[in-house]
Amino acid sequence: MKKLKQLTIVLLLLAVTFGLIPAPIMAQEGAACDADVIVQGDDWLSKIADKFLGDPLAFPAIVEATNAAAAADESYAQIDNPDIIEIGWKLCIPAAEAAQATLGENAVAAPTDGTVLTVWDIWTRGVDGQTIETLDREFEAAHPGVTINRVVKSFDDMKATAQLALSSDDGPDVAQINQGLSDMVALVQAGLLTDLTPYWQKYNWSERLAAPLAARNSVVGDGSAYGQGNIYGMAPTAEFIGVFYNKEKFASAGVEVPTTFAEFEAALETFKAAGETPIMYGNLDGWPAIHTYGELQNVYNPDQTYLDNFIYGRGDVSFDQPGNVEAAAKLQEWVEKGYFTQDFNGIGYDDIWPLFSNGEGAMYITGTWISANLLEGSSADQIGFFLVPPLEAGAAKPIVAGTSTAYTIRKSSPNQDLAAEYIDWMMSDRAMELWLEAGLVPVAPVESASIEPDTLMADMTQAWDQILATNSMGHYLDWATPTFYDTITASLQELQALRITPEEFVQQLQQDYAAYLAEKQQ
Repeated sequence: MKKLKQLTIVLLLLAVTFGLIPAPIMAQEGAACDADVIVQGDDWLSKIADKFLGDPLAFPAIVEATNAAAAADESYAQIDNPDIIEIGWKLCIPAAEAAQATLGENAVAAPTDGTVLTVWDIWTRGVDGQTIETLDREFEAAHPGVTINRVVKSFDDMKATAQLALSSDDGPDVAQINQGLSDMVALVQAGLLTDLTPYWQKYNWSERLAAPLAARNSVVGDGSAYGQGNIYGMAPTAEFIGVFYNKEKFASAGVEVPTTFAEFEAALETFKAAGETPIMYGNLDGWPAIHTYGELQNVYNPDQTYLDNFIYGRGDVSFDQPGNVEAAAKLQEWVEKGYFTQDFNGIGYDDIWPLFSNGEGAMYITGTWISANLLEGSSADQIGFFLVPPLEAGAAKPIVAGTSTAYTIRKSSPNQDLAAEYIDWMMSDRAMELWLEAGLVPVAPVESASIEPDTLMADMTQAWDQILATNSMGHYLDWATPTFYDTITASLQELQALRITPEEFVQQLQQDYAAYLAEKQQ
């Protein structure tokens, strides 16, 4: 019979909770079961406790009730080790009041000299934050005396405040840092981040993070090179750019998921002619345009080697490429044809996605990080996902892809090992399952059997598998230089406002890149 491995949390909780349950109580005859549960293939005790009792830490009450029931009725399982349960076992779920009474009787007071682990993250939206809160509470339960002091920052606020905070002795122990030269590399160069390579080896993180993704979190110790060297960050979710679309509107318009870029543009024209907004778009924040342009760049300049060399500063590369100019011209053409939401440069990112999730527009080009939030809207069951197609069907094309921003450790933190344990917890199977349940794509492989077919999650995981299988993982362009984020966001605003030409746009970015290379060579 297949064994189901319980989480590390259960092993640790066993010592402080289950071990204190007196044997006479465990052996009592009979038990009041509020419900019976048959263990399934993806069950573990804390998951069942969370589902039926509203608290993943209430699993000892299920152990006690099940063993008591087994004393009088052999159809119930005898749980000798909460770390291992078996498929088909019958469990007794006590009433919530009885469960709380059991937990109260056997509670252990936390040490008064506890440790506070301060974590800065950017999980600002509802379901994302709820997932982190669950993981934080379970980590605390597995580490008696440890308290997580969670500080939530917006992406822009994190970029603006991280360096100063990480320079302080009372700064965050753990912080989510954007990959690339302007953030992670700059912080490594300033001596503010811990080299995670020893923990990479200790926790076998190579099984969690594929080599191309590890490269995005790798920096030479003095900050002189990016994409190689030691590991400085770990990220739990996959993030890649694609097209969310309204299935009902596609069907009504007779539009199928495109396999070529020409078919994609034909779909845009079909929806525009029907009076529908083809692409929902808000660029007040500046960064969404990086992703839209990046996907067009990958269509017209699909050379993966060029893109890798450009991002990592290898060889004699330049942004002044015909394909990059073509991509800029195409972006302006879409603006002129009215394919985007009207007045998009004045609409914020967090104002536009709720409109799409509630039925406005036919498509929405953005990253998979927003998928969980899209599923909260009234059109959730009508949302699908596909990758921006290449010029020719089946042709190779990079996808703007990577991971969530990375968990890093402040080099001066007094809690180095505990911080590494926290990051390992964020990379655990339990975390991957919770991200999947929340509607985000876990960075580590998951069982496909647990994904319902013909759903948004099925579309996204299929796309992620395709990216990994074809080695078509592109890059976020703002990683290219320490100042590229500011340059490209400002230049894209001008390009989309039709104030500069595609050629001028490319030249502005090339000037930034050339200045960086010149400084690097000094």
